[in-house]
Amino acid sequence: MTHEFKTIFNTAISYQSNGKSCVLATVVHLEGSSYRKPGVRMLISEDGDMTGAVSGGCVESEVVRQAQSVFESGTPKMMTYDGRYRLGCEGILYILLEKLDFITSLKEELQTAFSRRKPFIIHSEYLLEEGYHENIGSHVNIDSQIFPLSGQEFSHQESPLTFSQEMAPLFQLIIIGAEHDAVQLCTAASLLGWEVTIIDSPKDPKGLINFPGAKEIIHLDPTHASELTIDAETAVVLMTHSYSQDLKFLMALQEKQFFYLGLLGAKRRREKLFNELIDLNPELDTDFLNAIFGPAGIDIGSVTPQEIAIAIISEILAIKNHREAFSLRNKSRIHA
Repeated sequence: MTHEFKTIFNTAISYQSNGKSCVLATVVHLEGSSYRKPGVRMLISEDGDMTGAVSGGCVESEVVRQAQSVFESGTPKMMTYDGRYRLGCEGILYILLEKLDFITSLKEELQTAFSRRKPFIIHSEYLLEEGYHENIGSHVNIDSQIFPLSGQEFSHQESPLTFSQEMAPLFQLIIIGAEHDAVQLCTAASLLGWEVTIIDSPKDPKGLINFPGAKEIIHLDPTHASELTIDAETAVVLMTHSYSQDLKFLMALQEKQFFYLGLLGAKRRREKLFNELIDLNPELDTDFLNAIFGPAGIDIGSVTPQEIAIAIISEILAIKNHREAFSLRNKSRIHA
Protein backbone atom coordinates (compact mmCIF):
# COMPACT_ATOMS: atom_id res chain seq x y z
CA MET A 1 0.00 0.00 0.00
CA THR A 2 2.79 2.39 0.85
CA HIS A 3 4.42 1.82 -2.53
CA GLU A 4 1.14 2.60 -4.32
CA PHE A 5 0.67 5.79 -2.34
CA LYS A 6 4.26 6.90 -2.94
CA THR A 7 3.76 6.39 -6.69
CA ILE A 8 0.54 8.42 -6.55
CA PHE A 9 2.30 11.10 -4.49
CA ASN A 10 5.18 11.45 -6.98
CA THR A 11 2.79 11.52 -9.93
CA ALA A 12 0.57 14.16 -8.30
CA ILE A 13 3.59 16.35 -7.55
CA SER A 14 4.58 16.09 -11.22
CA TYR A 15 1.05 17.09 -12.28
CA GLN A 16 1.04 20.06 -9.90
CA SER A 17 4.39 21.30 -11.16
CA ASN A 18 2.91 21.26 -14.69
CA GLY A 19 -0.27 23.05 -13.64
CA LYS A 20 -2.52 19.98 -13.93
CA SER A 21 -5.34 19.16 -11.54
CA CYS A 22 -5.90 15.63 -10.27
CA VAL A 23 -8.51 13.67 -8.34
CA LEU A 24 -7.76 10.93 -5.82
CA ALA A 25 -10.08 7.92 -5.66
CA THR A 26 -9.94 5.85 -2.45
CA VAL A 27 -11.89 2.71 -1.65
CA VAL A 28 -13.01 3.47 1.91
CA HIS A 29 -15.71 0.84 2.48
CA LEU A 30 -16.73 -2.54 1.13
CA GLU A 31 -19.85 -4.65 1.50
CA GLY A 32 -19.33 -8.25 0.44
CA SER A 33 -16.23 -9.33 -1.50
CA SER A 34 -14.17 -7.59 -4.14
CA TYR A 35 -10.91 -8.04 -6.06
CA ARG A 36 -9.22 -5.38 -3.91
CA LYS A 37 -9.89 -4.11 -0.40
CA PRO A 38 -10.41 -0.72 1.32
CA GLY A 39 -7.27 1.39 1.25
CA VAL A 40 -6.50 1.00 -2.45
CA ARG A 41 -6.22 4.22 -4.43
CA MET A 42 -5.91 5.59 -7.93
CA LEU A 43 -5.10 9.03 -9.27
CA ILE A 44 -6.89 10.62 -12.22
CA SER A 45 -5.45 13.60 -14.06
CA GLU A 46 -7.63 16.21 -15.73
CA ASP A 47 -6.57 14.59 -19.02
CA GLY A 48 -8.00 11.24 -17.89
CA ASP A 49 -4.66 9.54 -17.24
CA MET A 50 -4.73 6.98 -14.44
CA THR A 51 -2.12 5.98 -11.86
CA GLY A 52 -2.88 2.98 -9.68
CA ALA A 53 -6.10 0.97 -9.63
CA VAL A 54 -9.05 0.27 -7.35
CA SER A 55 -9.97 -3.08 -8.90
CA GLY A 56 -8.78 -5.56 -11.50
CA GLY A 57 -9.52 -3.07 -14.27
CA CYS A 58 -13.31 -3.24 -14.48
CA VAL A 59 -14.23 -0.29 -12.24
CA GLU A 60 -11.64 2.25 -13.35
CA SER A 61 -13.47 3.67 -16.38
CA GLU A 62 -16.52 4.46 -14.23
CA VAL A 63 -14.29 6.14 -11.63
CA VAL A 64 -12.73 8.32 -14.34
CA ARG A 65 -16.19 9.25 -15.64
CA GLN A 66 -17.49 10.24 -12.21
CA ALA A 67 -14.29 12.11 -11.35
CA GLN A 68 -15.00 14.64 -14.09
CA SER A 69 -17.72 16.31 -12.03
CA VAL A 70 -15.31 16.59 -9.08
CA PHE A 71 -12.84 18.43 -11.33
CA GLU A 72 -15.64 20.85 -12.22
CA SER A 73 -17.18 21.37 -8.77
CA GLY A 74 -14.15 20.89 -6.54
CA THR A 75 -16.48 19.20 -4.03
CA PRO A 76 -15.68 15.69 -2.72
CA LYS A 77 -18.01 12.97 -3.94
CA MET A 78 -19.02 9.50 -2.83
CA MET A 79 -19.67 6.92 -5.52
CA THR A 80 -20.67 3.29 -5.26
CA TYR A 81 -19.98 0.44 -7.63
CA ASP A 82 -22.16 -2.63 -7.28
CA GLY A 83 -20.14 -5.58 -8.53
CA ARG A 84 -22.91 -8.07 -7.83
CA TYR A 85 -24.65 -7.28 -11.10
CA ARG A 86 -21.69 -6.24 -13.23
CA LEU A 87 -18.78 -8.43 -12.13
CA GLY A 88 -20.10 -11.33 -10.12
CA CYS A 89 -17.81 -10.27 -7.21
CA GLU A 90 -20.74 -10.12 -4.77
CA GLY A 91 -19.55 -6.80 -3.38
CA ILE A 92 -20.34 -3.09 -3.31
CA LEU A 93 -17.40 -0.67 -3.41
CA TYR A 94 -17.71 2.75 -1.74
CA ILE A 95 -15.22 5.12 -3.34
CA LEU A 96 -14.29 8.60 -2.12
CA LEU A 97 -13.37 11.05 -4.90
CA GLU A 98 -11.57 14.27 -3.92
CA LYS A 99 -9.34 16.83 -5.60
CA LEU A 100 -5.76 16.47 -4.53
CA ASP A 101 -3.47 19.36 -3.67
CA PHE A 102 -0.20 18.71 -1.86
CA ILE A 103 0.59 21.98 -0.10
CA THR A 104 4.30 22.69 0.38
CA SER A 105 4.41 21.70 4.06
CA LEU A 106 2.69 18.35 3.42
CA LYS A 107 4.90 17.65 0.40
CA GLU A 108 8.03 18.24 2.46
CA GLU A 109 6.80 16.15 5.39
CA LEU A 110 5.88 13.21 3.14
CA GLN A 111 9.21 13.36 1.34
CA THR A 112 10.95 13.28 4.72
CA ALA A 113 8.79 10.36 5.88
CA PHE A 114 9.64 8.32 2.78
CA SER A 115 13.37 9.06 2.90
CA ARG A 116 13.71 8.48 6.66
CA ARG A 117 11.42 5.42 6.67
CA LYS A 118 8.92 7.01 9.05
CA PRO A 119 5.34 5.67 9.27
CA PHE A 120 2.32 7.93 8.89
CA ILE A 121 -1.47 7.56 8.91
CA ILE A 122 -4.07 8.51 6.30
CA HIS A 123 -7.59 9.17 7.61
CA SER A 124 -10.50 9.33 5.17
CA GLU A 125 -13.82 10.67 6.42
CA TYR A 126 -16.82 9.66 4.31
CA LEU A 127 -20.55 8.97 4.17
CA LEU A 128 -22.27 5.97 2.62
CA GLU A 129 -24.73 8.21 0.73
CA GLU A 130 -23.81 8.81 -2.91
CA GLY A 131 -23.30 12.36 -4.08
CA TYR A 132 -21.38 15.49 -3.13
CA HIS A 133 -20.53 16.27 0.49
CA GLU A 134 -18.62 19.31 1.72
CA ASN A 135 -17.59 17.67 4.98
CA ILE A 136 -15.79 14.55 3.68
CA GLY A 137 -12.21 14.06 2.58
CA SER A 138 -8.82 12.73 3.62
CA HIS A 139 -5.97 14.04 5.73
CA VAL A 140 -2.51 12.78 6.69
CA ASN A 141 -1.18 12.46 10.23
CA ILE A 142 2.62 12.71 10.38
CA ASP A 143 4.11 12.94 13.88
CA SER A 144 0.73 14.24 15.16
CA GLN A 145 0.65 17.01 12.54
CA ILE A 146 -2.54 16.98 10.46
CA PHE A 147 -2.52 17.92 6.76
CA PRO A 148 -5.63 17.76 4.51
CA LEU A 149 -4.91 16.13 1.14
CA SER A 150 -7.12 18.67 -0.60
CA GLY A 151 -5.09 21.54 0.82
CA GLN A 152 -8.26 22.87 2.49
CA GLU A 153 -9.86 22.12 5.84
CA PHE A 154 -13.38 20.68 5.83
CA SER A 155 -16.16 20.70 8.44
CA HIS A 156 -17.36 17.65 10.40
CA GLN A 157 -21.03 18.57 10.88
CA GLU A 158 -22.58 15.33 9.63
CA SER A 159 -20.42 12.97 11.75
CA PRO A 160 -18.97 11.02 8.83
CA LEU A 161 -17.50 7.54 9.04
CA THR A 162 -13.73 7.17 9.16
CA PHE A 163 -11.33 4.81 7.39
CA SER A 164 -7.80 4.94 8.81
CA GLN A 165 -4.75 3.34 7.29
CA GLU A 166 -1.25 3.23 8.72
CA MET A 167 1.40 3.52 6.03
CA ALA A 168 4.49 1.64 7.16
CA PRO A 169 7.90 2.39 5.65
CA LEU A 170 8.36 0.87 2.23
CA PHE A 171 9.41 -2.74 2.51
CA GLN A 172 13.16 -2.91 2.02
CA LEU A 173 15.26 -5.72 0.57
CA ILE A 174 19.01 -5.68 1.10
CA ILE A 175 20.81 -8.08 -1.23
CA ILE A 176 24.35 -8.84 -0.11
CA GLY A 177 26.06 -10.00 -3.26
CA ALA A 178 26.24 -8.75 -6.83
CA GLU A 179 26.35 -11.80 -9.09
CA HIS A 180 23.84 -12.74 -11.81
CA ASP A 181 21.34 -14.29 -9.39
CA ALA A 182 21.33 -11.06 -7.34
CA VAL A 183 20.26 -9.20 -10.49
CA GLN A 184 17.28 -11.54 -10.89
CA LEU A 185 16.25 -11.18 -7.25
CA CYS A 186 16.57 -7.39 -7.50
CA THR A 187 14.39 -7.29 -10.62
CA ALA A 188 11.68 -9.47 -9.09
CA ALA A 189 11.59 -7.49 -5.82
CA SER A 190 11.44 -4.12 -7.57
CA LEU A 191 8.34 -5.25 -9.48
CA LEU A 192 6.63 -5.55 -6.09
CA GLY A 193 7.56 -1.98 -5.24
CA TRP A 194 10.16 -2.96 -2.66
CA GLU A 195 13.12 -0.66 -2.11
CA VAL A 196 16.16 -2.70 -3.12
CA THR A 197 19.71 -2.01 -1.96
CA ILE A 198 22.64 -3.96 -3.36
CA ILE A 199 25.73 -4.56 -1.23
CA ASP A 200 28.76 -5.10 -3.45
CA SER A 201 32.45 -5.62 -2.76
CA PRO A 202 34.58 -2.47 -2.94
CA LYS A 203 37.33 -4.57 -4.55
CA ASP A 204 35.43 -5.20 -7.79
CA PRO A 205 32.60 -2.64 -7.75
CA LYS A 206 29.64 -2.82 -10.11
CA GLY A 207 27.38 0.10 -10.99
CA LEU A 208 23.71 0.74 -10.30
CA ILE A 209 23.06 0.35 -14.02
CA ASN A 210 23.72 -3.38 -13.61
CA PHE A 211 20.74 -3.79 -11.27
CA PRO A 212 17.41 -2.70 -12.82
CA GLY A 213 14.98 -1.46 -10.19
CA ALA A 214 17.53 -1.02 -7.39
CA LYS A 215 17.40 2.13 -5.29
CA GLU A 216 21.13 2.16 -4.58
CA ILE A 217 24.29 0.09 -4.61
CA ILE A 218 26.71 0.29 -1.70
CA HIS A 219 30.30 -0.89 -1.96
CA LEU A 220 30.81 -2.21 1.52
CA ASP A 221 33.29 -4.35 3.39
CA PRO A 222 31.65 -6.88 5.79
CA THR A 223 33.27 -5.20 8.80
CA HIS A 224 31.06 -2.15 8.16
CA ALA A 225 27.80 -4.07 7.65
CA SER A 226 26.64 -3.08 11.14
CA GLU A 227 26.22 0.46 9.77
CA LEU A 228 23.37 -0.61 7.46
CA THR A 229 19.88 0.68 8.25
CA ILE A 230 17.93 -2.49 8.99
CA ASP A 231 14.50 -2.36 10.64
CA ALA A 232 11.36 -4.45 11.07
CA GLU A 233 10.41 -3.76 7.43
CA THR A 234 13.72 -5.06 6.05
CA ALA A 235 14.58 -8.41 4.51
CA VAL A 236 18.22 -9.36 3.97
CA VAL A 237 19.40 -12.04 1.56
CA LEU A 238 23.02 -13.15 1.80
CA MET A 239 24.25 -14.40 -1.59
CA THR A 240 27.91 -13.47 -2.05
CA HIS A 241 28.92 -16.96 -3.27
CA SER A 242 31.90 -16.68 -0.93
CA TYR A 243 31.94 -18.77 2.25
CA SER A 244 34.35 -16.42 4.04
CA GLN A 245 32.38 -13.32 3.05
CA ASP A 246 29.09 -14.88 4.17
CA LEU A 247 30.67 -15.73 7.51
CA LYS A 248 31.96 -12.18 8.00
CA PHE A 249 28.59 -10.65 7.10
CA LEU A 250 26.77 -12.99 9.49
CA MET A 251 29.14 -11.94 12.26
CA ALA A 252 28.36 -8.28 11.55
CA LEU A 253 24.59 -8.79 11.32
CA GLN A 254 24.03 -10.75 14.53
CA GLU A 255 23.00 -7.65 16.53
CA LYS A 256 20.49 -6.42 13.92
CA GLN A 257 16.70 -6.71 14.26
CA PHE A 258 15.74 -7.71 10.73
CA PHE A 259 12.40 -8.98 9.43
CA TYR A 260 13.96 -11.80 7.40
CA LEU A 261 17.46 -13.10 6.84
CA GLY A 262 17.91 -15.57 3.99
CA LEU A 263 21.03 -17.52 3.20
CA LEU A 264 21.78 -18.94 -0.23
CA GLY A 265 23.38 -22.37 -0.43
CA ALA A 266 22.90 -25.96 0.67
CA LYS A 267 22.01 -27.10 4.20
CA ARG A 268 25.47 -28.60 4.69
CA ARG A 269 27.04 -25.21 3.92
CA ARG A 270 24.62 -23.52 6.31
CA GLU A 271 25.49 -25.92 9.15
CA LYS A 272 29.20 -25.37 8.57
CA LEU A 273 28.66 -21.58 8.76
CA PHE A 274 26.65 -21.92 11.96
CA ASN A 275 29.27 -24.12 13.62
CA GLU A 276 32.03 -21.69 12.76
CA LEU A 277 29.94 -18.76 14.00
CA ILE A 278 29.53 -20.47 17.36
CA ASP A 279 33.26 -21.19 17.51
CA LEU A 280 34.03 -17.53 16.86
CA ASN A 281 31.38 -16.33 19.30
CA PRO A 282 30.49 -18.90 21.98
CA GLU A 283 28.04 -16.37 23.48
CA LEU A 284 26.07 -16.15 20.23
CA ASP A 285 22.31 -15.95 20.80
CA THR A 286 20.80 -19.09 19.28
CA ASP A 287 17.67 -17.06 18.41
CA PHE A 288 19.78 -15.39 15.73
CA LEU A 289 20.59 -18.74 14.12
CA ASN A 290 17.00 -19.97 14.42
CA ALA A 291 15.76 -16.83 12.63
CA ILE A 292 17.88 -17.49 9.53
CA PHE A 293 16.12 -19.04 6.52
CA GLY A 294 18.67 -21.24 4.83
CA PRO A 295 18.49 -22.42 2.20
CA ALA A 296 16.38 -19.35 1.38
CA GLY A 297 13.13 -19.82 -0.53
CA ILE A 298 10.14 -22.16 -0.64
CA ASP A 299 10.29 -25.55 -2.35
CA ILE A 300 8.97 -25.05 -5.88
CA GLY A 301 11.72 -27.00 -7.60
CA SER A 302 13.70 -23.89 -8.53
CA VAL A 303 16.78 -24.37 -10.68
CA THR A 304 17.47 -21.20 -12.66
CA PRO A 305 18.38 -17.84 -11.05
CA GLN A 306 14.97 -16.50 -12.08
CA GLU A 307 13.16 -19.40 -10.40
CA ILE A 308 15.29 -19.12 -7.27
CA ALA A 309 14.41 -15.42 -7.08
CA ILE A 310 10.70 -16.27 -7.23
CA ALA A 311 11.14 -18.90 -4.50
CA ILE A 312 12.87 -16.41 -2.19
CA ILE A 313 10.37 -13.62 -2.89
CA SER A 314 7.51 -16.07 -2.24
CA GLU A 315 8.96 -17.10 1.12
CA ILE A 316 9.33 -13.48 2.22
CA LEU A 317 5.77 -12.68 1.11
CA ALA A 318 4.38 -15.72 2.93
CA ILE A 319 6.07 -14.63 6.15
CA LYS A 320 4.94 -11.01 5.69
CA ASN A 321 1.36 -12.16 5.22
CA HIS A 322 1.48 -14.80 7.99
CA ARG A 323 0.89 -17.66 5.58
CA GLU A 324 2.23 -21.11 4.90
CA ALA A 325 2.78 -21.60 1.19
CA PHE A 326 0.45 -24.10 -0.47
CA SER A 327 -1.96 -24.13 -3.41
CA LEU A 328 -5.00 -21.86 -3.25
CA ARG A 329 -7.08 -24.64 -4.75
CA ASN A 330 -6.90 -26.36 -1.35
CA LYS A 331 -8.52 -23.38 0.40
CA SER A 332 -12.25 -22.77 0.69
CA ARG A 333 -11.77 -19.03 0.08
CA ILE A 334 -8.89 -16.71 -0.83
CA HIS A 335 -9.27 -14.14 1.98
CA ALA A 336 -10.23 -14.72 5.58
